[in-house]
Amino acid sequence: MCGFLGKISKSNFDTNSIDTANSHTICRGPDNKKNIEFEYENFFHKYIFNRLSILDLSSKADQPMLDEKNEKVIMFNGEIFNHKDLRKYLESKGCTFLTSHSDTEVILKGLSLEGIDFINKLRGQFAIFYVDKISNKCFLIRDRLGQKPLYYKFKKNQIIFGSNLKSVINLSGNNDSISTDSLNEYIKYGAIASPRTIFSNINKVSPGSYLEIDLKDGHIDYVEKRYWNLDEKVDNKPFDLKVFWSILQEAVNLRLNADVPIANFLSGGIDSSTIIKSLSETNRELNTFTISVDNKKYDDSYWAQLVVNKYNTNHQSVSVKSFLDIKNVEQILNLIDEPYADPSIIPSFALSKEISNYYKVAISGDGGDELLGGYVRTGHSLKNRNFLQNFISKFYRFYPGIFGTGNNLLKNSNNYWISYKSFLEDKKLLSLLGIKDVNINQNLFLNKGMTKLKNLLLADYKFYLPEMMMFKVDRTAMANSLEVRSPFVDHLLIEYVMGHNLDYDPKNLKKILKDYLSEDFNSDFINRKKQGFIFDLEEFVYSNIKYIESVIKNGDLQNYFKLNKIKYLKLRKSRINANRFWKLYVLTLYLGNLKK
Repeated sequence: MCGFLGKISKSNFDTNSIDTANSHTICRGPDNKKNIEFEYENFFHKYIFNRLSILDLSSKADQPMLDEKNEKVIMFNGEIFNHKDLRKYLESKGCTFLTSHSDTEVILKGLSLEGIDFINKLRGQFAIFYVDKISNKCFLIRDRLGQKPLYYKFKKNQIIFGSNLKSVINLSGNNDSISTDSLNEYIKYGAIASPRTIFSNINKVSPGSYLEIDLKDGHIDYVEKRYWNLDEKVDNKPFDLKVFWSILQEAVNLRLNADVPIANFLSGGIDSSTIIKSLSETNRELNTFTISVDNKKYDDSYWAQLVVNKYNTNHQSVSVKSFLDIKNVEQILNLIDEPYADPSIIPSFALSKEISNYYKVAISGDGGDELLGGYVRTGHSLKNRNFLQNFISKFYRFYPGIFGTGNNLLKNSNNYWISYKSFLEDKKLLSLLGIKDVNINQNLFLNKGMTKLKNLLLADYKFYLPEMMMFKVDRTAMANSLEVRSPFVDHLLIEYVMGHNLDYDPKNLKKILKDYLSEDFNSDFINRKKQGFIFDLEEFVYSNIKYIESVIKNGDLQNYFKLNKIKYLKLRKSRINANRFWKLYVLTLYLGNLKK
């Protein structure tokens, strides 16, 4: 895991500007920093790379990496888990390698030999910048599930790109305009989906896509192309449980490849516990970390301890309490380069910070719910509704926005899309802030011609996994120079589940994994309510409400929204309204920090 920043321009520019802007990206790769610059075909190229050394720790594996003839250049953030097999394949084609086992050189040689189609052979998480001087083309490539970030901005005859949005903003001159549509999307969902960012003229490469950039004839032209489309993998072939477990076990084993020790996230939930059990069967030493909170309502450390005891792991529990001081919270939020409203980012940061004191790599259970329909919204949306339940959902339009999102009404709709989206959207908050709902990302939630279950899983893969889960995992981990690997986000595993007829029971979510764990744990452990890394948000928000409300009212939000009604949210001190205050607080801080 690393981070990079670059600029290609028709006119020359000060190299120091990249060094200054790089300050936001250094945390992604504190072990080594390397700059290169060159002029080619009337374009000036300047790149900087920050390395977190995990695989092939030698200087030969440093980046930016050039081929022997200095005709090809690569910068790569991520890990290619099948790099050993790809190296053997390339060697059979006549390629020779300067490094002993660098996955970066495997990508460089593969792209040099086979062109952009080589990315279809990559199994991993990655954001790649690749230059081919011969064709005078550049490529910005993002992994299939959006695990690694990649931002870009085109301006006249120049392109700025990098792993960190704030670095791209800084390098472009801090004069980018805020997109009101993106602000509205953030209020509605709590995140901004690719390819958009909060800025009207800065984008992110969409998951499973790449930009092909042509530098010929003194002009910069580009087109975005999609190389992986999960919709095309959907099928209804017979499901084989043995094949499923074979692919999952391989995905776990591949993520153990590192030249440094590895830790494990442990929430005590089904997904992380499955990973720990799988690893225990390899007789490896297991090092687990979990979060503890004071409020027993949100504390899962008891369940995590059961896993620790069963598989005899070396375990540490991290208290989130010390991170909930208002100054600490604001420092953490300032490290996140996009506005993001999920408050679990605080315990996730705390966990990553503690792990990073001892390790550079950790394995997590993220992606299990998307893979097997484990979210409450999935099971609930697939249930059949009677006339009375559907009738109740019609009262949503009369539901006062100050009480909440209205999800408790809409989720009873017999339209499963309406039910599903009610768990993610907050249209009532849009109305309270005087915002018109424009259905910006409606295409993310509509997939025709397939079963309801596959539709819902696809929606999670198009929005929730990349823009909510993978965003949180990447930003909180990399802010602490920690690489996180998630076996459930292996694209071959996802393709198998989406391409086969999984026997899914809405009343028994993730039955496959539960059956696996039932050999070692009782039904209380297996069937308890899903929780994850959360904390007592209500306590934090309402104990700091005067300060939070003053930050919101005196910040830049007043330039975009009508804030006169948010005071009424205090009339019902619920978790939903605490989440709304948090969402506005996070956005206000983000907009304010842009000026610093």
